[in-house]
Amino acid sequence: MSINELTSAIIGAAIKVHRVLGPGLLESAYQACLAYELQQMGLEVQTEVPIPVVYESVHLDCGFRADLMVSGQVIVECKAKEKLHPVDKAQVLSHLRLTGLQVGSLINFHEMMLKNGIHRVVNEYEEG
Repeated sequence: MSINELTSAIIGAAIKVHRVLGPGLLESAYQACLAYELQQMGLEVQTEVPIPVVYESVHLDCGFRADLMVSGQVIVECKAKEKLHPVDKAQVLSHLRLTGLQVGSLINFHEMMLKNGIHRVVNEYEEG
């Protein structure tokens, strides 16, 4: 599955979760339901994936975690807040750089219309 197909599947699953649950819950609820939906689609999903920091060839476990990693290719960060801040996108981009992945999805489930809360974050992405 291409990265574009994968991100489309992630968005579709997120829309389904949002349609059922609506806004107003905790991030953890959306994260768990999204992971479930993606697994039901036959996708490999890891939750709370540790993101190590490599500094001068030393691997440091600083407690950074990606909410979801889908098929080892896309990082998904789930939020449930009134407004996203630039640091939210910076967090996803940092996770992409530290893992060497190219594409991430930042999804804010607190929006009334979920499409307004979906953001694609790229790290030197090239369509293959």
